[in-house]
Amino acid sequence: MHPPSLSNRSIEAYAPVTSGDRLERLRELAETLSDVRVLHVNSTATGGGVAELLRSIVPVCNDLDVETDWLVMDADDDFFEVTKAMHNGLQGNAEPLTDEMKATYREVTEANAVEIEDEYDLVLAHDPQTLGMLERLEERLPDAPILWRCHVDLTDPVEDYLAFVSAYTDPIDHAIFSRSAYAAVDVPATSIVYPSIDPVTAKNRSLEEGELAAERDHLDPLSFDTPVVTQVSRFDPWKDQFGTLEAYRTAKAEVPELQLALAGGMAGDDPEGLEFYERVADEAVDDPDVHVLTDLPDATINALQRLSDVVVQKSLREGFGLVVSEALWKRTPVIGSTVGGIPLQVEDGRNGFLVEPDDATSAGDRIVDLLEDDERRRTFGDNAREHVRERFLLPRQVVDLLEIFVEALESKS
Repeated sequence: MHPPSLSNRSIEAYAPVTSGDRLERLRELAETLSDVRVLHVNSTATGGGVAELLRSIVPVCNDLDVETDWLVMDADDDFFEVTKAMHNGLQGNAEPLTDEMKATYREVTEANAVEIEDEYDLVLAHDPQTLGMLERLEERLPDAPILWRCHVDLTDPVEDYLAFVSAYTDPIDHAIFSRSAYAAVDVPATSIVYPSIDPVTAKNRSLEEGELAAERDHLDPLSFDTPVVTQVSRFDPWKDQFGTLEAYRTAKAEVPELQLALAGGMAGDDPEGLEFYERVADEAVDDPDVHVLTDLPDATINALQRLSDVVVQKSLREGFGLVVSEALWKRTPVIGSTVGGIPLQVEDGRNGFLVEPDDATSAGDRIVDLLEDDERRRTFGDNAREHVRERFLLPRQVVDLLEIFVEALESKS
């Protein structure tokens, strides 16, 4: 186990974008938890949505004087091959779960669990990669509530994988899901908490005109003199970049000057990422108006989402899909599929459009609808920013988490 390097964060930085009442509620909860030490555990420090959330949540909690640590598992590619198969299986599509895979999972999770030697009053473990650690943590910290945060879509799991995961859930006192439909494991208490974006990070903060121009230059040869539709996602079959390519081709038949940017990276715990990126790049290589971009700096992603005319998120499965809120926060309308947390973020006909996940033709038609109506795009953009301000910014999520911490500690005492 190892702690990632983190930047400091002040809760005061959020005053311009969130209500005073919400900030005051944070301070009240933090005072209640002032003598509590919290541990977050997950499987990667970079590249995935969980890591991105923790990079903001942990320093904010420490700024509020809620002592909070974050430890990342030490594991090799064999383990991550297994946990990627688990991820796919829990979302409905996977290879058979073998005894060898189970043994690899147990070996790595048990080895990581014994490395946690400090004392904590509450543990929050994230996603299936960490579940094998919980029995050992319960033995070491019998008075500490064990919480599990599941970021995965569990609406249609492969039964063998759900059974394997469920065998490790006994130590959980309280589970947190992104939607009620995901609560597929039997635990004493559950809560629903929507993930959030951090509006003060390089990826989401406001950009001055000069900064925007500089980042625009970094995106060359992508030109913003003609319409641009963008998808920002890690390279993963569930994100359906191939479906987005099909939607783009449908739209391009009506808007010949249209360009497509497929931007993303590879999560540290996803061994399939590079292979899938290469497949997408091969599919797009013959079209000079398609730009497959990888590992862009956060500030460049920020600019890309702002400068694009439309953002698409055509996922086939989606735990939540915070890239949707990222684009909406920047007043860019989103065409998203009706899966996971996307419909919670995209208000159909108000800040974007929703399409069925396998309907690339409708996605392409909706791209055309937005490109042909500048006034609608502006109205959708204004609606989008206010929707995210109220529901999907970091201070709201931290309030939700601290309230659950208080409840879990009271239940355990």
